[in-house]
Amino acid sequence: MNLSLYGYQDAWIAVDCGMLIRQDLPGEPLQVPDTSILDTRGIRPQALLITHGHEDHIGAAAWLWPRWACPILATPLVAAMLRVKFSERGLPTDAIDVIEPGDARDIAGFSLRFLPLTHSIPESCALLIQAGNSRILHTGDWKLDPEPLIGQPVNEDLFRALAPVDLVVGDSTNANVAGHSRSEGEVARAMVSTISRCQGRVVVSCFASNLARVLAIGRAAARCGRRVSLLGRSMERMVGHARQLGYLDDFPALVPVSDLGYLPPEEVLVIATGSQGEPRAALSRLAQGRHPHFELTTGDTVIFSAKAIPGNEHLIERLKRGLARFQVTIIDDASHPELHASGHPAQQELERFYRWLQPTRLLPVHGEENHQSAHQELACRLGIEAPLAPRNGDLIRFDQGGLTREESFPLSQCIIERGGIDRRQSPAHARNRHGVLFLAISLVATDTGWARIGRLMIDSSQTSPLDEDNFIDWLDEQLDDLAVDTLSALRRGLYPRIQAWLGEHLQRLPQVELQLMASDIEGIAGDV
Repeated sequence: MNLSLYGYQDAWIAVDCGMLIRQDLPGEPLQVPDTSILDTRGIRPQALLITHGHEDHIGAAAWLWPRWACPILATPLVAAMLRVKFSERGLPTDAIDVIEPGDARDIAGFSLRFLPLTHSIPESCALLIQAGNSRILHTGDWKLDPEPLIGQPVNEDLFRALAPVDLVVGDSTNANVAGHSRSEGEVARAMVSTISRCQGRVVVSCFASNLARVLAIGRAAARCGRRVSLLGRSMERMVGHARQLGYLDDFPALVPVSDLGYLPPEEVLVIATGSQGEPRAALSRLAQGRHPHFELTTGDTVIFSAKAIPGNEHLIERLKRGLARFQVTIIDDASHPELHASGHPAQQELERFYRWLQPTRLLPVHGEENHQSAHQELACRLGIEAPLAPRNGDLIRFDQGGLTREESFPLSQCIIERGGIDRRQSPAHARNRHGVLFLAISLVATDTGWARIGRLMIDSSQTSPLDEDNFIDWLDEQLDDLAVDTLSALRRGLYPRIQAWLGEHLQRLPQVELQLMASDIEGIAGDV
């Protein structure tokens, strides 16, 4: 999840306001950023700027905005999505201010400009932030797509005209991936080729927000003589937003799901949510035979036009096992990588972009530690200073002397139940439990369960002294012993063991803030 704040003199602005879904907790609640330090330091943003409409960038806005009551600057698609979220929570929407890509605003001493980039959702923008004599480019999520299907390719001249910029705060997600990301245009052609060879009904699952992919699937269906139907409320909602904004003018006419039974199988194509194995999504209902109007059968094909988000591998495998019971053909990115494109820049794109911008310094964000390190190494090869890899809670000063980490603040886990209950632990409650132990474990799925990878993130500064080496050795043994499929099951088994170990080895038992974070071996993360 993403939330950045920029301060100049006595003014602050916030950039993005995302959330994540905690699959390791019962009920899969939401986690939103901990903003308690802002209250402590008297920081209240004068504006919230949104770079694009993915949930890890907008999902917490309806929860945190009421504390700020500031203007929200968002492009038309993001504004439409936010209005729905705010309305669902009974919040006013008049603070949502629509800004077109390319436009500029001056707010509280900041000169701001939204610069269009390509990503896996339309209207993605970088932010050019000028305060005093410094110019910072906050990239948001991006790639260089020569055929984005919706919108225009990135304007090289626009970004060359910015050079040199003082600092790039840049997307690190695929900084460890060689080459260039695949274009949505390539995926569209591969989609036509694949669907044309299918015999029965076809179900294609992708992220609802990837409207270029949805458009490519619809066009491929029309070329192959198939009628299109949508399954899933988020898919229907996103297509509705896109049509209102004129993004899907040549999208085929939709057939109600209830009418699909009247069509020959070779004329049916369904675009469905649920590529990540979400239990409540449309594709999972099909795999369980629980959809009232549509049932899979032998000879049908299910296409996964999305890569697994780390942590969802077990859910997806369970979904595929359910689909296999209907004897359908399953096509995914492992067998057909040409049916998916990452929304983030690989190394060639980063190098090309930075040659346009000629940045003096880089602050690598949006990625795990290995992505940030790869991004720093790439920057050094290009002669760009990249001394810091920021962590959540860091306060970083940028001035004529460069980048300095001034302070790192411990952050609590702010958990929001699906029903809207905030289960955040207050600082006072934490003190009553003899301090707080913050523990974050990066994991990779194995054949028998889960294994720890990378550095263990642990902050025991508020507790009794902890023998971290002894604890890590013990932790790895527990992970080897726990043969479970899901992060939620792993948490249920691991949490009481950690509390028992701490009870035996510490003089006073602290409040344990445990977060389990799934990764894959290649380090692919986010909406890859």
